[in-house]
Amino acid sequence: MSNELSGKKIAFLVAPEGTEQVELTKPWEAVEQAGGTPELVSTEVGKIQAFNHLTPADTFEADKAADAVSVSDYDGLVLPGGVANPDYLRTKPAAVELAKSFFDAGKPVAVICHGPWTLVEADVVEGRRITSWPSLQTDLRNAGADWVDEEVVVCTGGPNTLISSRKPDDLPAFCGKLVEAFAG
Repeated sequence: MSNELSGKKIAFLVAPEGTEQVELTKPWEAVEQAGGTPELVSTEVGKIQAFNHLTPADTFEADKAADAVSVSDYDGLVLPGGVANPDYLRTKPAAVELAKSFFDAGKPVAVICHGPWTLVEADVVEGRRITSWPSLQTDLRNAGADWVDEEVVVCTGGPNTLISSRKPDDLPAFCGKLVEAFAG
């Protein structure tokens, strides 16, 4: 275990159901292995149902609700994917505002797969270089982003560092870059 993230607390923002499990668990493990403290935030406190694609997987306990936390509580944010997860989050003002607040505060955000839908809703992708699951490219381009098809993208051309990846196969690269960004 390294100590790159010692003393750092990282928020993982997810919906009550629909999060792609591996896109939650692998970055979570990376944060823990680097000495950081991950915290699960959802739209409400309680169990969240993760999925393996369209099949229900494990449940996890959300520590906090999005409307009860502040960007000042955290050193970074992870937005896992799963189709239903960000689609739900973008309809919840507290979740959208929390995601936006990391950009306003200049704190790093890591997003994978369908996760950027929440960032489109937060209006924070204009002028940013980003990748995602391919079906989001039109949404991201329409929101002013420079969408690219790459394993991992680290964009520092904005108020914060934005790390993005396309899919579960990209998780090793994604996790390495998010630890670097959260370490500062």
